[in-house]
Amino acid sequence: MKHSQFNNTIRIIIAGGGTGGHIFPAIAVAQAIQKLRPNAEILFVGATGKMEMEKVPQAGFRIIGLTIAGFNRANILKNISLPFKLIKSFFQVRSIFKNFNPNAVFGVGGYSSFPVLKYAQSIGIPNFIHESNAFAGKANTWLGKNATKIFTGTKGMEVFFPANKILITGNPVRQNIVDNGYSKEAALLHFGLLPTKKTVLIIGGSLGAASMNKAILDNLTIFFDNNIQLIWQTGKPNASIYEKAVELYPNVYINSFIDDMSAAYTAADIVISRSGAMAVAEICLKGKACVFVPYPHAAEDHQTCNAKLLVNDNAALMVKDNEVNEKLIPLVLDTLSDEIVLQKLQTNIKTFSIINADDVIASNIIEIVESNTKTN
Repeated sequence: MKHSQFNNTIRIIIAGGGTGGHIFPAIAVAQAIQKLRPNAEILFVGATGKMEMEKVPQAGFRIIGLTIAGFNRANILKNISLPFKLIKSFFQVRSIFKNFNPNAVFGVGGYSSFPVLKYAQSIGIPNFIHESNAFAGKANTWLGKNATKIFTGTKGMEVFFPANKILITGNPVRQNIVDNGYSKEAALLHFGLLPTKKTVLIIGGSLGAASMNKAILDNLTIFFDNNIQLIWQTGKPNASIYEKAVELYPNVYINSFIDDMSAAYTAADIVISRSGAMAVAEICLKGKACVFVPYPHAAEDHQTCNAKLLVNDNAALMVKDNEVNEKLIPLVLDTLSDEIVLQKLQTNIKTFSIINADDVIASNIIEIVESNTKTN
């Protein structure tokens, strides 16, 4: 199948999702493309039943879901239907391409990106990958060989991708986090908290973090007794249990998902977080002292790689997931009580901040697509 050329309107498919770490940067790049080319047509392709099917329309973009699932590492038997779902997804992708007629595809990771990028490569459409982590996923590594260009969140990715295709851009951060309209006092009041007390922000990612949540739950009284406030994003699993537990604690704001993360970061003196690439990018941008708790079952243990990049430069602290119960809360309390350490962490992490990754990625995609259009 030879791809037909078209008018001057840029038509781009953005593929991927599964977690906020893939979805929100994809949205940031889509918004940057629209800012540079207001008439651009953008279509998202995700996985049916995943959070992109909710979050992408909320941001004002159209999305189509594929019937696809990822490889289940925990239960091998659940992978029996995987080949059939993959084959079905390729037929779905072919139909999407025929109807939308894209002139570029941008993949942000997540298993729904694989069939879309693979199909684009098979018919010769410019295709772009963004690898946000310090350790590339297998799908992106496979796709990288035939990608037009590969945008990376960190340096040193030549071990995974052809060096001549790499552009280090950093990781795109949601515009509503970059554009902060809050003073610290206003941010605290937004969550019903006091400007006179130290505040800890706990974010376990969009799906929650069981080990972190348990450590917080078990130590609510300690935080209260030490005049420390919490902004606690629990994730959806067991949210009602955590909400019930904090009813008697006026020092805690709790929610399964915090929409206004700009306010949450601004209010915090220290952050406890998983170390997915996008969480790391946001925390760097906001210049916050942080204790990372890498998710131990992430593919290729990439969250530990992400955290160590900062820990090795004294820009963050880290606690292993299996040591959370004994080490996390004492470390947070000690750090909060030492202004010199807090300031040092804030200063050092800010040096890793990249503000305009979305604009750099968008402008590179547009430049290559428009150049490709003129030569065809």
